[in-house]
Amino acid sequence: MLSTRLLTEKDLGEGYARKAERAQNTDDVTVIGCPELDKLGGDAATGGSLGFPRKAKVAFTYSASSTSEVSEELYSDTAQKLSDGVGQIFDAMTSCPTYQVVSGSTAIDVTTQKTAVPDLGDERWSQMLTYSAAGQRSVVKQTAIRTGNVVVIISGSPALVNAHLTKALAKAQSR
Repeated sequence: MLSTRLLTEKDLGEGYARKAERAQNTDDVTVIGCPELDKLGGDAATGGSLGFPRKAKVAFTYSASSTSEVSEELYSDTAQKLSDGVGQIFDAMTSCPTYQVVSGSTAIDVTTQKTAVPDLGDERWSQMLTYSAAGQRSVVKQTAIRTGNVVVIISGSPALVNAHLTKALAKAQSR
């Protein structure tokens, strides 16, 4: 069961609280300016869950800052399917350095850039995403590491992703 391999408040340390999961409606999401990402649909464009049969997800806020969040997703499938699926999404997202995501009447400008990843696991991907909408800007780091038949994806504030990546990977590898 993948959910037992997710990080907990205890793993992260003092100041973290589990965030309630929100249902995401990606039916009315359109991508403008990035054909590769548009082909993959709304889930890929908004960082929604990947389409693997076995998955688990958790998100936390960090009390020291109202905008600091970190989330973890675990997926399990064959190594090849994980590699192909995650690689396709990360390649599509970084194929266009700038694009726009429109959800309902809200337009969000997105810039992406690949970032370095520690030499962990069998395969790894990482990117920095900057979202701008209505004068507000946020930066999210997203790092995925495949180890065997499991992929761990950590997303959120860059410092929190860096701080918890190794811990998340170690726990995802535990049985």
